[in-house]
Parts: sequence; C-alpha cells; structure tokens
Amino acid sequence: MSLTLRLLDRNSPEDQALLVTLTNGYALDAAGGGAGLSTHARAILGAAFATHPTTFALVAEEGGAAVGHALCFLGFSSFYAAPTVMLHDLSVVASARGKGVSRVLMAAVEEQGRLRGCAKVMLEVRDDNTVARSLYETSGYEVSGLGGSLYRMMEKVLP
Repeated sequence: MSLTLRLLDRNSPEDQALLVTLTNGYALDAAGGGAGLSTHARAILGAAFATHPTTFALVAEEGGAAVGHALCFLGFSSFYAAPTVMLHDLSVVASARGKGVSRVLMAAVEEQGRLRGCAKVMLEVRDDNTVARSLYETSGYEVSGLGGSLYRMMEKVLP
C-alpha cells in the first residue's frame, strides 16, 4: 500500500467536506457509535473546523482516494508546562483496514506534535475496541493516571 499523508486545509471547502465525509463514515461504524453524525453536526463540522485555530486533521490517501483520517486539537498541560495533542478521531475505511494505515496516521500525529512543541499525545478509546487498544499499546501508549489512580473520562453536554 502506497500512502500519501497530508494536512487538511481548513480554508478549503473540499477539505472541509472531506472531513465531514470521513468523520461521518467513522461515526456510522460500530467503533464510532454506529449512528453517524447528526444532521446538525454534518451541516456545520467543516465550518467549525475552519474556525477552530488549534484543530488540525491529517488524511491518508491511496491513489488519490481518502482511506483514513486523524482529527486532533491542541491543549495544554500544566504539569509539563507545554502544549499537548489530543487525538480525537482516528479512522480507516473498511477496505483499507489491516494494512497499517492507522499506524502511519499515528506516527504522523506524533510528528505534528513534535513540530508544534507538544509534550505528549493523548487519546481516548472504548474498552471494547480491542483492535484500537492493541494499536495504541503497541505504539507505546499507556493508560494514564496520577498518583496511582487512573483517569476516567467524563462529560457534560452543554445546552
């Protein structure tokens, strides 16, 4: 498999549409919840990506066709006193799975983090997503915690 990686151009309508397509494809998959993006999210994701200054996305292409993507945003660690990368979405289209696309995207995310002066890459993964967990663990990622206590992801949807 001969992959090309590139950063999506947040100001390109074509790249904004590609981000929506890839993210919706991920959301339709069981690993992404299986329901797809809401009509609202599909309508505004591209424009929201364009206006969020610390968000970046990578796309993996083979023969000009997108086969995977990584959507990330920058944060900040007070403990490292440095920026961090949050890998929010990582997906590979079904026909390209098992061919190393995720591993190539992960390496590219890490390189983007280094180029941006980041201390670490963080991500979240479902407990039942054993394929992704294996990828992350064999890539050197560990369950995180502080003082011997693991972190638990929590959220509150804002009205």
